[in-house]
Amino acid sequence: MANIEKIKCLIIGSGPAGYTAAIYASRANLNPVLYQGEQPGGQLTTTNEVENFPGYPEGVMGTEMMMQLEQQAKRFGTDIRNGWVTKVDFSTHPHKVWVDDQELHADAVIIATGASAKYLGLPSEQHYLQTGGGVSACAVCDGFFYRNQHVAIVGAGDSACEEALYLSKICKKVTMIVRRDTFRASKIMETRVRNTENIDILFNSETEEILGDGQLVSAIKVRNNLTQELTEIPITGFFVAIGHKPNTDIFAPYLSLDKDGYIQNVPGTSRTNVEGVFVAGDAADKHYRQAVVAAGSGAIAALDAERYLASLEH
Repeated sequence: MANIEKIKCLIIGSGPAGYTAAIYASRANLNPVLYQGEQPGGQLTTTNEVENFPGYPEGVMGTEMMMQLEQQAKRFGTDIRNGWVTKVDFSTHPHKVWVDDQELHADAVIIATGASAKYLGLPSEQHYLQTGGGVSACAVCDGFFYRNQHVAIVGAGDSACEEALYLSKICKKVTMIVRRDTFRASKIMETRVRNTENIDILFNSETEEILGDGQLVSAIKVRNNLTQELTEIPITGFFVAIGHKPNTDIFAPYLSLDKDGYIQNVPGTSRTNVEGVFVAGDAADKHYRQAVVAAGSGAIAALDAERYLASLEH
């Protein structure tokens, strides 16, 4: 049998939560090993400019900020590796984790695998998401860039309504695109949206294409799914609010997840239902989904892991 590497503190994921956990864990001499996963830097690398993270008065590019966090973790000795976890076995201790089919054993595991925004999947949507020219899945992050402009948002649930209301305070006009003839949102949220003057709701409508000059968005083509009529609406920002999927599938056999797949932590801590397994960031957070919150939860996870590892030694 091949030699199995034994790790004191394993961190899975490399967004603000994973890197902050690594900074704290390495400064506590836990010798953390961090696997970056398939999207090194996490969701922040898909955002253009981050203006709401404290300490960056001029704002910072998402990718640049993640590189800085990575360097900070490395400075204190974190072993940062490429590769992603394909399987786990949390039924015994030490915990077993497979990275690209190679087995590792870890005393403490910090899960910081994040969540992925769901997109419509249109080629034009993906194009303008890449250019950073007008497609976003986070109104709180990017709404400010579209102040006094006309934007559209797609979605029908509570978070779509919440984002539409947020945008209505910043933007001149918000067009809300709802696929069916009703909202999925709670009545109170629906009422707020309907009572907001500058929100225009299009029911039975689907986005056909996002139009622009190749760099910046200038309009969308919307199809009425009852009449098949196509309408072109001039906008500069297109927000997608059709939900997020936490990247937690491989943990489902061992960890308590809620109905949407988010890992359930013991309130006020990063602890899960398995001793020695901790969670940080958007894999457990369906409410806030902000980089600064994820970073804070990464610190909590490292501190909880440190206390747990200390208890094993005594």
